[in-house]
Amino acid sequence: MDEELEKYVLQHIDAEGDYLYRLYRATNIQLLHGRMASGHLQGRLLKMLVRMIRPKRILEVGTFSGYSAICLAEGLDEGGKVYTFEINDEQEDFTRPWIEGSAVADKIEFIIGDAITEAPRLGVTFDMVFIDGDKRTYIETYEMALSVVRKGGFIIADNTLWDGHVVDPAYDRDQQTQGIRRFNDYIAADTRVEKVILPLRDGLTILYIS
Repeated sequence: MDEELEKYVLQHIDAEGDYLYRLYRATNIQLLHGRMASGHLQGRLLKMLVRMIRPKRILEVGTFSGYSAICLAEGLDEGGKVYTFEINDEQEDFTRPWIEGSAVADKIEFIIGDAITEAPRLGVTFDMVFIDGDKRTYIETYEMALSVVRKGGFIIADNTLWDGHVVDPAYDRDQQTQGIRRFNDYIAADTRVEKVILPLRDGLTILYIS
C-alpha cells in the first residue's frame, strides 16, 4: 500500500504501545536492516492471529530485535510460551534486555542457536510457528516446523513477497530472493497444508496443517 493509505490504516488500528514504539525506533537507529522488525501493523496482526488461534506453544525462527516475539507473547493466554531462536549470537546483547524488560518476559524463552537443529531437541509440540529467519533456508526451516507442529496447527512465514523481488528479473541472481521463490513454489505444490499469501507489508504466508 502507498504511504498515505498505510498511515490511514495505522490511525485506525490498536496502537503498538510505548514499549514497542521505543523498541522499533531503537532497532532502526542501532541495528543494520532495522526494517526487518515486524513493526506496528504486522505486530498487531501477529497478536490478533494468536488471539484467534489460541496456541499454548509458539516457535519463532528469527528473533532479530525481539519485536515480533513480544507481539506474539502479548496475544497468549496465561501459561502460554513463545520459544524464539536467533542464530546470530551478536544479536543477543541488543535483544535480550528488550525481551527481559518487556511486560511479557515470562512468556518468552529467547534461545541463541540454529532452530533447524535445536528446536526439535526441545521435545515440545507447537501449535503455531512463525518463520522469519534466513530466506535461503526457508524450505529446511519449514520442514523442521512441520516435524514439531501439531496437526491442526499453523505455520506463518514472513517476507514471502520479498518487497516484490519475487517477480522482478533484476533479482534473479540474489540468493535471498531465490530462496523465497523456491519456498513459495514448494509450498504451492505441498498438499499437506492449506495456504494463503497476504500481500501485507512484505508478504505473509499462512499455512494450516490439515
